Amino acid sequence: MEPQLTYEQALERLKKIVADIEQGNVSIDKLSEKVSEAKKLFEFCQARLTNIEDEVTDILKNLPYSLDENGENL
Repeated sequence: MEPQLTYEQALERLKKIVADIEQGNVSIDKLSEKVSEAKKLFEFCQARLTNIEDEVTDILKNLPYSLDENGENL
């Protein structure tokens, strides 16, 4: 995978690989390579989302006030 890959770049690459496979645009000789790359991209995206979720949760826990589901102060 590329160094400094962003979530958006990884997701777009993953979508392209999936579309190519679904449309039959990947030769049988390259299929294993593409599936392996897709797996790595999926794991990268999943880890990035988990990290962001943890960061946002920590930030929200440290707010001096709480917001309800409408963004209003409680």
